[in-house]
Amino acid sequence: MRNVELAEDYLRRAKLRLKALDVLFEGEGWPDVVRESQEILELALKGLLRWCGVDPPRVHDVSGVLLAEKDRLPADLIGQAEALAAASRHLRRDRELAFYGAEDLTPTGFYSKEDAEAARAAARRTVEAVYPHVIGGHGQHNQEVVTSRR
Repeated sequence: MRNVELAEDYLRRAKLRLKALDVLFEGEGWPDVVRESQEILELALKGLLRWCGVDPPRVHDVSGVLLAEKDRLPADLIGQAEALAAASRHLRRDRELAFYGAEDLTPTGFYSKEDAEAARAAARRTVEAVYPHVIGGHGQHNQEVVTSRR
């Protein structure tokens, strides 16, 4: 059994958050764009996995699960699995640093416009690739939920 409504909720929220990215970008909140981009990408990929019948783990980077279960993805997303996983891994590394910083690093001084542009583009590409499959994609996958051990 799959919770399609939960998968759809994740994607609708991810798409809505893309608008918040533009506001943060216009305000030159580069670290906030990076952090929010990671959260958007995470929601979108977890929604996709749920829609495919995979219960995603409670971690921020689902790249390993995405690649392990790529044969369960819609056919036109299988070829994008590596790129989606790479984006997840890359943004996961910045999740805490962009939000909290460190004793020797202030997020606003560390993240640049280019970092924000790259993160925002990754989030946008992910939502645009995944959204059409999850929203309105009922009945295309009838698998039982697989609980990931990752």
